[in-house]
Amino acid sequence: LAQDFTILPCHPTLSSELSFAMSFWDVPGVKAGVLTGDAAWGLLQHAKANGYAIPAFNCTSTSTINSVLEAGKELGRPVIIQFSEGGAAFIAGKGLPNDKGVLQASILGAVAGAHFVRAVAPAYGIPVLVHSDHCAKKLLPWFDGMLEADEAFFKAHGEPLFSSHMLDLSEEADEENIAICKKYLTRMAPMKCILEMEIGITGGVEDGVDMSGVAKEKLYTTSEDVWAVYEGLNPISPMFTIAAAFGNVHGVYKAGNVILRPELLGDYQKYAEEKLGTTKPLNFVFHGGSGSEKEKIATALNNGVVKMNVDTDTQWAYWEGLLKFYKAKEGYLQGQIGNPEGDDKPNKSYYDPRKWVRESEVSMKQRVKESCSDLKNAN
Repeated sequence: LAQDFTILPCHPTLSSELSFAMSFWDVPGVKAGVLTGDAAWGLLQHAKANGYAIPAFNCTSTSTINSVLEAGKELGRPVIIQFSEGGAAFIAGKGLPNDKGVLQASILGAVAGAHFVRAVAPAYGIPVLVHSDHCAKKLLPWFDGMLEADEAFFKAHGEPLFSSHMLDLSEEADEENIAICKKYLTRMAPMKCILEMEIGITGGVEDGVDMSGVAKEKLYTTSEDVWAVYEGLNPISPMFTIAAAFGNVHGVYKAGNVILRPELLGDYQKYAEEKLGTTKPLNFVFHGGSGSEKEKIATALNNGVVKMNVDTDTQWAYWEGLLKFYKAKEGYLQGQIGNPEGDDKPNKSYYDPRKWVRESEVSMKQRVKESCSDLKNAN
């Protein structure tokens, strides 16, 4: 593990002893606020070398963003905030046009969300990565718009607006998938923007994309598939992660309905190790993390997972905060005036959005902390 940390071109001077002894704060360039480039990549490598992963939470508003940041602040640990195409459009506002093939609201919302995170994250005192989630082929105009924003920000500030982006071309033939990823990584590499790609399919339904009927064999990637990704992308830039399928499914399902095989990640690593002669050369992402068994998560961590996506569980937690508040205060939420204390008593302090939205935030914050604990992202 330590050897893997030292061979990275981003941090060639770090000694093997430091990889386990050092705090993530000692990774060159790591600071409170949004990280990009060498600092962001170095943080992910520190996670792999030290057996933890950084959870990535889908956010759809400043409220959900703040919930994640607050959890990270209380833990003193790094977090990843990510936006899906639909979530980004929601941030911009459902009243805006979001034309097919243009996706202007999705572009605007993702860019606005990234700027908001950049504005507030330093105040929370933790490192943060800003990421865009699944981008299928039909959503490439969204990806292009975000990259244009990255390039403009890079021209002005010497770094991209986002830390990383994900291309999910798993519906396409593997050759086309890798070819398009190569094209985009070539564009991203000069900015040291990290690319996440998917090989194999994550089942279930996420953000309106339905993979629930996919053939089961498509849910498991082969070592050869993963190696083809490495061969295609690594000559362009080492800054890429692989969401390799090992039975992953979006959403939450009853135990036994989904067969996760994170030990396959170890097989993929061994195959690459034999080719390269280095330890754990691959950097994996765990998709469909909501509802996953703790032991499966632990196995994934041991096999080089540096990031895990969480959405369904935090969606429920946000809703549950409001649900519990309503049940507890139902008598005060039936009208502007009149409650169990009297017919003339005002209820403004109960229906003020800041009151019940805050209850959702607190509930989501606790679930974010749980994910951090599951991934050993804790002090």
